[in-house]
Amino acid sequence: MEGTLTALHQDGWAVVPGVLDADEVARVVDRLWAASAESQRRGIPAHIPQLDPNGSNVRVFDLVDLDPIFGELLEHPTAHALASDFLGDDYIVSNFTANIARPGSESMFIHSDQSLVAPEPWLTPWSLNIVWVLCDLRAENGATLHVPGSQRWTTREEIPDDLATRLVPFEAPAGSILAMEGRVWHTSGCNITADEDRPLLFGYYTKPFVRPQWNFSAALRPEVQARFSPMMRYRLGLDVPLNLGPPR
Repeated sequence: MEGTLTALHQDGWAVVPGVLDADEVARVVDRLWAASAESQRRGIPAHIPQLDPNGSNVRVFDLVDLDPIFGELLEHPTAHALASDFLGDDYIVSNFTANIARPGSESMFIHSDQSLVAPEPWLTPWSLNIVWVLCDLRAENGATLHVPGSQRWTTREEIPDDLATRLVPFEAPAGSILAMEGRVWHTSGCNITADEDRPLLFGYYTKPFVRPQWNFSAALRPEVQARFSPMMRYRLGLDVPLNLGPPR
């Protein structure tokens, strides 16, 4: 883990292979498709026009409410170790979603996650993406693209005009975690394969003073909220006190 954290601090990203084995990956993918179907049954669209150019990008929101397996991934020891070492033990969960890039999917807009939730200057990392890689990730099937070194940009004035020409795909084997700090500028790739889906889960963790992207206290059914330990209730913002730190 030490080498992973060093890479994360130096490069803005790191890959941890072998977090899930092949059977676990297959099980999560199956449950993800079932969650997508249930989400759409509830009336939540899978295509968000302001995010993706076409419906070949399948978005799934509120994962934690859709299947217990996603809550288990939020509490996975490797995900927790990365988040706590990088952000501090008082980190919170801001969001947990899926993006399945099907053949024909195209790129969304280039952005950094921290720039969406915090004003410039971005001097220190306040957020971290824990990306669960559920296929062999490569450029052809729509791997996430990033701009190397972009985590060092502190204001919008530093962002070059040729962002698209600087994009480089992440590559990682199925079962990996791709950890990406929140200041890295990135976008989804285009899936140019004929028959490969590219399923990824995005756990977004932040410092506790950053307003969450998802209101878990409103989104999670009472029976789902009741599953969580006091620590996870803190991380999801389910109890009355929100800024007093994690339970001891």
